[in-house]
Amino acid sequence: MLDILIVEDEQAISNLIYINLSDEGYHCTCAFDGKQAADIIEKEDFDLILLDIMLPEIDGYELLEYIKPLGTPVVFITAKGVVNDRITGLKLGADDYIVKPFQIGELSARVEAVLRRCGKCEKQLSFHDVAINTEARLVKKDGQIIDLTVKEFDLLVELVRNKNVALYRDRLYEKVWGEEFSGETRTLDSHIQRLRKKLGWEERIKTVFRIGYRLEG
Repeated sequence: MLDILIVEDEQAISNLIYINLSDEGYHCTCAFDGKQAADIIEKEDFDLILLDIMLPEIDGYELLEYIKPLGTPVVFITAKGVVNDRITGLKLGADDYIVKPFQIGELSARVEAVLRRCGKCEKQLSFHDVAINTEARLVKKDGQIIDLTVKEFDLLVELVRNKNVALYRDRLYEKVWGEEFSGETRTLDSHIQRLRKKLGWEERIKTVFRIGYRLEG
């Protein structure tokens, strides 16, 4: 699981980011001013830092100078939307820049893109007797290759990244199929059934009544 530090002094925005990225399978830590963030960074390692510019104690620009020697990728999140501010942030070494207000889907996409660009994305996942190579899109069970369709593979990755978590049907559908969930469950359910059969996970992929599915183990 990848670790993300959210440095944002507005509680509501921080909570929104925390909830949504946690749902995406990231392990998130929050800091609400620059000094608190610096103290946390001194003690812990992160795969990515989401950094507001206008912070109490130590601002984002100054904090970025402290972060740069660590080699941790940084995405600036700020209400400052003018071109000069974006240029300043990027010239100082930020890996990306997103302006408030933003759609949470855009933030998730930018986080994923930066992590991939920096080689931080998990390329190997495993769960009990199944090994997944996300780069090669290869699945093996007890060393034997399992042939999965594109959507079956994407669905498996979502389940494994969120193991022991009840995932709502609409979230699973929107994440894997990339479109809004219309309430039609036949497509998702049939893919789940095929995944259970191919992996022998009839007892591992549980149906959660009125919610969706959970991978147990």
